[in-house]
This record gives sequence, C-alpha cells and structure tokens, in this order.
Amino acid sequence: MHDSKIAPEVLERVRAWRGKLHLYDVIDGARTALIVIDMQNHWVKEGCPGYAPGAVDIVPNINRLAEAMRSAGGTVAWVRMCASEDVIKGWDVFADFVARDGFTGPWLTSLTEGNTGMEFWHELDIRPADEIVTKTRYSALIQGASDLEARLRRRDIDMVIITGVTTNTCCEATARDANMLNFRTIVVSDANAARSDTEHNGSLTNLFNLFADVMTTDEVLDRLQGAKELERTLTSARILSD
Repeated sequence: MHDSKIAPEVLERVRAWRGKLHLYDVIDGARTALIVIDMQNHWVKEGCPGYAPGAVDIVPNINRLAEAMRSAGGTVAWVRMCASEDVIKGWDVFADFVARDGFTGPWLTSLTEGNTGMEFWHELDIRPADEIVTKTRYSALIQGASDLEARLRRRDIDMVIITGVTTNTCCEATARDANMLNFRTIVVSDANAARSDTEHNGSLTNLFNLFADVMTTDEVLDRLQGAKELERTLTSARILSD
C-alpha cells in the first residue's frame, strides 16, 4: 500500500481557499457512482506487461467501497481498458511514448479481447447488477472512449468516486474529465495504486489542488453512512410535520 501524502503547501492552499480540508461532508449514495478503473490482470497480476506492484493491495478497499455503495443505493461501475491494435488506430501519439522493441506488442496483445490481460482480477467483488464498461483511452470519460458518461447521466449521478490503477494515468485522466463534465469528484488515496509513491502522491497532489477531493476509504465510508443517517432524519422530520 502506498504511503499517501499530499504536498503540505497544497494542503495549506486548499484550507485557505475552501475554509476546510474536504469539500464533501455527505455522500448521497443514490446519486453517486464508484468508478473502478482498470483492475485487470494486465496491471494486477505479476508477470503481466503492465504489472503495478501494490495494485493487488487495494482490492480489499475497493470491495469494501463497492459493498457500501450498493447498500446505499449507489452505482458500481467496473471499467476495463481495451488497447488492441484495431482499437487504438488514430491514436498514433500513444506509440510515441511507449514504442520500443519488445514493449508495444505485448501490451497491445495483453489488452486485446480474449486474452488474460483483459480479464478483471479474480478477487474483485463484481456483481451482476454492476455496470461493466470498456474504454479505449486513458480517460473513461473523454469523448469517444466509452459510454460511461451516458450511463451515469441515465442514473442521475452527480458524484463519482475514483479508484483503481494507475493513479497517475487512467485514474487521474478520468478524474480530471469528471470534473470538467461537472461531476463532483472524489479520489480515494488508499484505493488507487501506481508504480511508485512518487507518481501516486504527485497525482493526488495535482488532483486535490483543483480537480477532486481526496479521501481515504474510511473517510468515504463515514460520509456515505452520513448520507443514510441524513435520509433517515429527513424522513422522520417529514413524518412529524404531516
């Protein structure tokens, strides 16, 4: 598990701007989606081309969040990356960053439908009622990458909670686009993973500054429970006023 830390100067700036550390005190489960990014064998299974050490460590927290989200009436969406040669046509700059002998080929093969790398990690608690989304770019919410935004809009979702791998690539890209699309966005520090603490914490710092609230799993669960308590209080108040 990463030693998650946000740069002190950013914490100070956020407190000064917002008057408090966290934006969201209550999470309304019915209007919230847990977005789990790329928890596929390609990144989680040792020996696969994209293996990120520590990715498996966040599985229990992701499962805890998924169970709590369902209990609160929320949505759970499992997003997987497909990067076959056919899919990434028209994305030539991808190769500029990763192309070298013995690298690009295994990645594209691993992330082609029907191969082991495309499959979700076997310890994830995926349920039949959950959403399964396939994306073709780093961000699940950039135009043309997937139909995730449309699915969220149909469910009247206005908040997304981002988890998965890797923090500084697909998770950060999705979180940034979520903010740009006017979703209230939370990134879970101990339910995201990267290849190093440096990359993980750099991403959390960037996101916390202007794009997303950053919380631990326990902080999210506390606020989600608060939403249920608030609902019960409002229901009781309505009954008393009738």
